[in-house]
Amino acid sequence: MDVFPIIPASAKPLWFIAAIALVLGLVLVLLAYVAWSARHSRVEIGSESIRLVGDFWGRSIPLRSLDLEHARSFRLASAPEFQPVRRTLGTGLGGYAAGWFKLRSGEKALVYLTSWESVVRIPTSEGYSLLLSVAEPEALLQALRARQAE
Repeated sequence: MDVFPIIPASAKPLWFIAAIALVLGLVLVLLAYVAWSARHSRVEIGSESIRLVGDFWGRSIPLRSLDLEHARSFRLASAPEFQPVRRTLGTGLGGYAAGWFKLRSGEKALVYLTSWESVVRIPTSEGYSLLLSVAEPEALLQALRARQAE
């Protein structure tokens, strides 16, 4: 039997495969971070601001820009006008929505929703509302009102 080796390929395909593997690795890390954030997001109230902590959409919002007079807690199913209908920039997975959304009313909202049963809506003077799932919505509103009154 005669054997004739095939000339080895250049390193170009290996670089292409390495680039794809790197991109897939980054996507996996980002998805893991989003999954972790979905279980560990929180609201922190400081002396001057409210801080939303969780995935890429967290931020600090000055207390003075919150319109607590019009803030309220409710079940989202009973207030269809506040239901998110279109994600403009955010994360939307089954049971977890975070980021910027348009609400059915047309209003822009920064959303951190994990449940539709216990939701707080806080309008701001910056042209959007906060829509947050929190375990104790009335306690959150009381704490915000107390801090804003200081």
